[in-house]
This record gives sequence, structure tokens and C-alpha cells, in this order.
Amino acid sequence: MFDIGFAEMLIIGIVALLVIGPERLPGVARKAGVYFARLRRFVTNVRADVEREFRTDELQRMLQQQQDELQSLKEVVNETRKDADLESIEAAVMEAAAEASKDEADKPAEKLPPSTEKPDP
Repeated sequence: MFDIGFAEMLIIGIVALLVIGPERLPGVARKAGVYFARLRRFVTNVRADVEREFRTDELQRMLQQQQDELQSLKEVVNETRKDADLESIEAAVMEAAAEASKDEADKPAEKLPPSTEKPDP
């Protein structure tokens, strides 16, 4: 967290010993350690919460992307289903037309009245 080396810690300790005194220094060092541990725990918890929020946002983005892809796939399936329905309707119409032409071919031919047109000379 802080870039403090051994030399800096030694200087801080010597100054604290001179300012606070040898009688109260152990109690102050203990309290400083407790406060430093609380601060470190607080920073760790905040960092974990922020990372958790980032992961939650990322997961929500991924979920939305998956839902969008699923919706587009549903649209493709529906279009394909409509195309298949049209093809089956077209096949049924063609089949009905074939049966109708077959029925027409099976009927005896009716005699048509002679045409009144004159043949070309």
C-alpha cells in the first residue's frame, strides 16, 4: 500500500520514541497497529465490493447479450417456420391442381360445336 522501507520505519520509530517517550510507546504502537489493521480490513472490503459490482455488471451485460441472441434465434426460427408453412401450402395447392387436372383428363371429352369461323384460303 505505502512504499515505506526499513530505513523510513526506523526513522519513524526513533522520532516516535523521542516524542512519545518509552513508557507510552508500546500502548501507542498497539493502538496504531489496531487502527492500521482496521484500515487495511476496510480497504480490502471496499475493494472486494467494487470488484463484486464490476463482476455483477459484467454478468448482467453478458446476460443481456445472451437474451438478445436468443431473441434473434427465435425470430429466425419463426421466419423458417413461416417459410415451411408457405412451402407446405404451396405443395398442397400443387397437389390439388394435379388431382384436378387428372380428374379433367379422366372425364370423357365433350363434343364442341363446330366452329363458325371460315378456314383461311
